[in-house]
Amino acid sequence: MSEQSLKRWRLILGNETKDELPVELSLREVSIDKTLEALYNGDRKGGLGSSSPNVTRWLGDIRTYFPNTVVKVMQQDALKRLNLTSMLTEPEMLEAVVPDVHLVANLMTLGRVIPEKTKDTARQVVKKVVDELMQKLASPMQQAVSGSLNKARKNRRPRHNEIDWNTTIRKNLKHYQEEYKTIIPEVRIGYGKKRKAMKDIVLCLDQSGSMGTSVVYSGIFGAVMASIPAIRTQMVVFDTAVADLTEELQDPVDLLFGVQLGGGTDINKALTYCQQIITRPLDTVCVLITDLYEGGDEAEMRKTALNLVSSGVQVITLLALNDDGAPSYCSRNAAYFASLGIPVFACTPNLFPDLMAAALSKQDIGLWASSHDIRTAGIKND
Repeated sequence: MSEQSLKRWRLILGNETKDELPVELSLREVSIDKTLEALYNGDRKGGLGSSSPNVTRWLGDIRTYFPNTVVKVMQQDALKRLNLTSMLTEPEMLEAVVPDVHLVANLMTLGRVIPEKTKDTARQVVKKVVDELMQKLASPMQQAVSGSLNKARKNRRPRHNEIDWNTTIRKNLKHYQEEYKTIIPEVRIGYGKKRKAMKDIVLCLDQSGSMGTSVVYSGIFGAVMASIPAIRTQMVVFDTAVADLTEELQDPVDLLFGVQLGGGTDINKALTYCQQIITRPLDTVCVLITDLYEGGDEAEMRKTALNLVSSGVQVITLLALNDDGAPSYCSRNAAYFASLGIPVFACTPNLFPDLMAAALSKQDIGLWASSHDIRTAGIKND
């Protein structure tokens, strides 16, 4: 084994293997070793401790020695292994952290306990992540949704004053009559009747702690869809209570700070509220984002889901909206929802715009999921 390989194994396995792997570390490698030991051997060595300067120094060290992708992983490991709530409750800590979706979820979780002096800094962190995600996700969302609605909007039997002449001429160029120097408009395309909203979308989000990153992405997409005039978007979040955050969709940062992650789960109460605010069931897509672990009345939840489907609402259940892999979910309720014709699966953020476009154009969502190699739920997974 080469000396470089020995050094890598020595850093991976820690200081306790220095006798088995006798290699000489450079000053930089010694610092990296101490940084890793503070986190991954912290349960035996005291780790970072509770001192703010220690944590700040450690945050600076990991940014010095590791790329951003690794830094984010180590931040998450630190929060899980060492319970570093101070990382999120001191301004100097937040300024040192590399912001990402998971950190925003942690800030939302700790929203009630973050001191006033830190809230401005926390808001800046959240805004930075939101701005980055909006820049990345807004255009695909707008194009996908607007495209699906534009297809539905065309009027194939327009009155004379509704004819879209430019489109009609292009469609009938093959019917050009050389003898008469004109086009015979066999097919007439109209603008169609304009309505304030062709479709309604209700996003119903489980804000229990395990759904944190899903809530962040849902908030971003909800804000984007709220900016599209052809659809009316409503956002409902729930734990054991229900909150309607539709008015906050204009500012996704305010929306995310309005979410209180954690607590129990009452899906039935949330679906009952959604049923009350849906006024056009045949033109409504309800996206329920939850792991389907019901803490309330499971029988009533199933009954409410059946009522929604029976009324004509297109219901889709997303077990997760993130890139974190296969989620844990209640297989019993997933199987029941699937029996009602409600597709149940996890979705990544990059596929969500296409999913909404498919739903708004009334495609078979089960087939859509299959075409994207997405496995729908309804099998045992508890």
